[in-house]
Formats: sequence, C-alpha cells, structure tokens
Amino acid sequence: MARRKITGRIRRRGPDTQESMRLHAMRDKVLQEFPPRDPPRLRPATEGIAAQIRATREAQGLTWYAVAKRAGISNPSTVRDIEYGRDTKLSSVQAVAEALGLRLELTEV
Repeated sequence: MARRKITGRIRRRGPDTQESMRLHAMRDKVLQEFPPRDPPRLRPATEGIAAQIRATREAQGLTWYAVAKRAGISNPSTVRDIEYGRDTKLSSVQAVAEALGLRLELTEV
C-alpha cells in the first residue's frame, strides 16, 4: 500500500491590497456604530415561573431535550425559551410544568 502524502493548505497573510484595507475600515466603522451586546447572551430568568421550572429541571438532572420529550413538545428550544422568560404558549408552559411534577395555578392578585 502506497503512502499518501498529506498536504494541507497553509494560509499566509499576503500584502494588504486596497480592497482588503477598505474591508477592514468598513468592519471597524460598523463595530464602532454597532458594538457587540454586553452581556453577549441572554440570561435565564432569576424569579417567577421560569426560575422555578429551571431549578426543578436541574434538580432532577434533566436536559431541555428530556423535559421536552416528557412534555410531548417537539422542539427542545421551547423549554429554553420558557426558562429564559420569552413569550411561549401557555399550553407549553403547562405541559413542561406537569412533566416536571409541578402544578401551574393561576390566582388573583
């Protein structure tokens, strides 16, 4: 069996052309006008139903996927959305709560 010579691409930075310099200037200008978000990611809710669902899920050692499967929800991202306090259907929140052994109750304020 013949040995094959493994060759990989070596990327070298060539001389800056006018086009690449123009692109770098555009990127810098856009980053100044629209800086990255700080913090870069959304955080899970720290209170309310969302926090209680997350705490219960973590206490049971379940993933979003496992909870979604138990609740009969096809998309595990729905469980994440609930935990992050995003808008979701009430029926999904109820299904997730029941899958975790929680009871969702509406009360007057």
